[in-house]
Amino acid sequence: MKNFTLPILGMVVMPFISAFAQEQTPPPAPKPAIEEMRLKLNEDGSHYLKWTFLNQVWLRYNDSNPGTTVLKDPASSTVDIGLRRTRIQFYGQLTDHVFFYTQFGQNNFNFLSNNAGNRKLQVFFHDALGEYKVWKDNEKLKLGGGLTITNGLSRFSQPSIGTIMTMDVPVFAQATVDQTDEFSRKLSIYARGQLGKFDYRIVMSDPFPITTNGAALPAINPNATFAQQGHHKQYQGFFMYNFFDKESNTTPYMTGTYLGKKNVFNLEAGFITQKNALWTSEDAGVTQQYHNMNLWSVALYYDAPVDEEKGTALSAYAGYFNLDYGHNYLRYNGVMNPADGMAPGANPGGYAGTQGNAFPMFGSGKVVYAQVGYLLKKDLLGTGNGTLMPYASIQAGNYDRLASNMNVWNVGVNWLIKGHTSKISLDYQNRPYFETQGTDMVKAGNKGQVVLQYQINF
Repeated sequence: MKNFTLPILGMVVMPFISAFAQEQTPPPAPKPAIEEMRLKLNEDGSHYLKWTFLNQVWLRYNDSNPGTTVLKDPASSTVDIGLRRTRIQFYGQLTDHVFFYTQFGQNNFNFLSNNAGNRKLQVFFHDALGEYKVWKDNEKLKLGGGLTITNGLSRFSQPSIGTIMTMDVPVFAQATVDQTDEFSRKLSIYARGQLGKFDYRIVMSDPFPITTNGAALPAINPNATFAQQGHHKQYQGFFMYNFFDKESNTTPYMTGTYLGKKNVFNLEAGFITQKNALWTSEDAGVTQQYHNMNLWSVALYYDAPVDEEKGTALSAYAGYFNLDYGHNYLRYNGVMNPADGMAPGANPGGYAGTQGNAFPMFGSGKVVYAQVGYLLKKDLLGTGNGTLMPYASIQAGNYDRLASNMNVWNVGVNWLIKGHTSKISLDYQNRPYFETQGTDMVKAGNKGQVVLQYQINF
């Protein structure tokens, strides 16, 4: 009997022991979903390293400007696929005082892309900066330097492109892009910070010479172009008062829309100035006249929830830009241009780069830029399928060189599958084109393009 007692006792007792053990040792909690690629360097996570990745893929139909050619063939319209932006960020707070930021990637990569005849030479460092936070327990003063987008003029001169509301940023606000900078980045030293609700940044930049931008240089003429002789520092400032929530200033980049996560209303102003940045000549370069570059803007920015329970929100921006690049300065630009040439004699005003989807984007004169968007209720398309955010924008330019106003407007909608992390955007743009009548450049009509974009931002 003794031989059977222990096994039977074990069979009776073990389930109770097992159940008791399970009660005392709860099952492990489920692992939280990964929201960011972040490595903590100290216990509370205030020191960290962080990685991000962004990719914006475009499928586009464009109604070409008159006279456009693609690889020497006439092209009244084009369809192209491209990478508007592909970026990797790596940055971190190494100590209570020391911050660094780097960004690596490429832009405007489509079938026509090349760099010195080699399509593989597109990737470069956009940013590489080091920053010292003077007081560890507040944001009053940060001193930094390096290759940086820290800029004056406006919030769209230093945009967080992964969070923009419209299909693309108003590129004219990146005033010297790829002329005397590297895709809007410059070698700079700066001071920035927040004093209560007042946000500021003051910058001294060492601009690149126009002779190294990789494009054919225009001949000096009576209309201002960037000077090919001489070198002067550039000074910039941007100032913002946060009436409601303060915006983050971890990096110099400024958010496009918070999708109702913040209640933001700001008054903003900024400037860029550089001595003898441009030149003109009335005698084909025998003598030169130099012109200072003086640009400034004022703006209001609003981004706030409308109904927090439903998740609806409103985002709006209105800015006035006074732009003095010198006498009659004008520059055409087409974002990721799907064309590469013009038929002989077709260039209005003799300007370069007027083909494809280009328009007079930059110029001496005045611009009003405005955008507005409305975030519809959360899970509008079903649980896990996200919601929609329709928007509209306008760039209304009155440039000295043009006899007609230069107005470009966009309408579109974002399908926010998972906020800015995964979104699909559809955009229509209407732009003017110009022709030369005597010495005047006058509006001759309008063209349009339709873009479908998929963005991953993680």
